[in-house]
Amino acid sequence: MTTSDQTISSNSSRRVIGFWLFFCCGMIYAMVVIGGVTRLTQSGLSMVEWKPILGVLPPMNQKDWTIAFNKYKKFPEYKVRKSMTMSEFKFIYYMEWFHRIWGRLLGLVFGLPLLFFWIRKKLDKSLSIKLFVGFILGGAQGLLGWYMVKSGLVNQPHVSHYRLTAHLLLAVFLYGYILWIGLDVWRRGQSTDALVQGGNSDSFLSLRRWSFGITGIIFVMIGSGGLVAGKKAGYAFNTWPTIAGAIIPDNLFAFSPWYKNFFENTLTIQFTHRSIAYLLCVLIPMLWWFAHKANLSGRLRVYLSLFVGALLLQVFLGITTLLYIVPVSLGAMHQAGALLLLTFSIVCAHSLHVMARTSQPSGE
Repeated sequence: MTTSDQTISSNSSRRVIGFWLFFCCGMIYAMVVIGGVTRLTQSGLSMVEWKPILGVLPPMNQKDWTIAFNKYKKFPEYKVRKSMTMSEFKFIYYMEWFHRIWGRLLGLVFGLPLLFFWIRKKLDKSLSIKLFVGFILGGAQGLLGWYMVKSGLVNQPHVSHYRLTAHLLLAVFLYGYILWIGLDVWRRGQSTDALVQGGNSDSFLSLRRWSFGITGIIFVMIGSGGLVAGKKAGYAFNTWPTIAGAIIPDNLFAFSPWYKNFFENTLTIQFTHRSIAYLLCVLIPMLWWFAHKANLSGRLRVYLSLFVGALLLQVFLGITTLLYIVPVSLGAMHQAGALLLLTFSIVCAHSLHVMARTSQPSGE
């Protein structure tokens, strides 16, 4: 055992740190879903100021509510919602307030134990660096969130779809980053016998490449979903399997230059999102089939089966959300389903990474 491994070599310390990281992942998961509900209820622009410390408490009396409402009335979104009542304003305000408070709470739940484990020397150098990077990314996510909100407080009553997508992708990246570290900690020093049985180094390496590629495609799909949300493309072309009356519609490249269509053309954005989903409907079952042909068994096979199940669920949610024109409940479940799909992708990729690394001591 190396010196760097000794600081979290005890089973109890490893489990505590692992549970903590998985709990933080759960909070990030909830944060993404809460953010989706905030967007779907058009609540994100209700708080027109960013006060990281003083903004912990919402308005506490009628006078404070009147002041907050009057501030909101000065910005573009209110100009298209002039019939809004105070009770309606309170609803969207509380949605955004809860979203921000959850982010602050997440920072404490991650930051304080991190400081404790570091002071008590429960973390080796490598793990400490990775976790402090995660903490910095979390802070950057908060800043990016406010940068996104500011884009809707200038000349238009909605946020920039580019900033919205960046905000979503950083949250998703942070979730995957912490989940991967948590799996590393949890599986450190454990036998891999229960994880995978059968197979050989070549099959592990090949399947690892496949799983990493699929994980990357899911990340891109979530990004395209952010563009769909930001451009409100889910409220248009609400038919399936056709879109705009065809399987491959006209006007996909109506804008010039051509690449602008993937970011600005509502039709192209939704078509791209669907196309990535179709690609995953081929690649994920293929990964499951190749693992089956390689005679792999154990927990990995269970994870891969759950991965396929999560894909089917997400496809169902995506189609249903589209056909029903994005109700809040289905929209939130569709966003949660995307993270669930990513979760199983990362778990499978990490399992195959562990087996490839174990079967290739040279470090391939």
